[in-house]
Amino acid sequence: MYSQAMASRLVGLEPSRVRRWLRGYEYNYAPKTSAPKGRRRPSPLVRRRGALGSQYASFVDLIDLLFVKKFVEHGISVQRLRKALEEAVDLTGDHHFAQRRFWTDGRKIFLQIKDKPAEALLELLSGGQWVIAPIIKHVAHQIEFDAITGVSTRWFPLGKDKTVVVDPSVAFGAPTIAGRGVQTANVFDLYEGEGRNIGRVSAWLDLPSEAVHNAVEFEQILAAA
Repeated sequence: MYSQAMASRLVGLEPSRVRRWLRGYEYNYAPKTSAPKGRRRPSPLVRRRGALGSQYASFVDLIDLLFVKKFVEHGISVQRLRKALEEAVDLTGDHHFAQRRFWTDGRKIFLQIKDKPAEALLELLSGGQWVIAPIIKHVAHQIEFDAITGVSTRWFPLGKDKTVVVDPSVAFGAPTIAGRGVQTANVFDLYEGEGRNIGRVSAWLDLPSEAVHNAVEFEQILAAA
């Protein structure tokens, strides 16, 4: 489980956005008619079973936040995302963005449906229009997905060519060196304690120098977030 503060740092989102997307929020609205003002509370954008109101996020919640962030960065509004997810739930029964079947080209949201060709994508919020979209930008190059369920299982925040991984089955989901289970925070602490000497850290922990470089890079990005 990840605190909202840690989720904010890992995903690179403002804490207020993490809180709103995980727990929902209330706002005042003034109807156009003479009816009195009221308050509305949209449901959380990240759908969580059995965790409504929780202060913590699961690994899948974390990846949901990452996907939503990337969709928003591509220019898709939260309101459109909310409607697209509702349509996707009706179509597939899934309520997470954290799966390989969601794609975007920066303007539209597409959904890969089982038993359809890989290049055939359903454009959400289009009345059921199918498109052929062989080149779609998405965040999946950082994520490993379960071959059966399609749900995300591991996240490589620096990309799969780097050794830093967030794996819910290792070190309680803390960022670690892939295949070694050494937390990046511990690598960075030793790096600082050894006068920022990569070679000595590599020798102490029996890690390749590249892995130490990756851990230091990642922790410096977290510190700057």
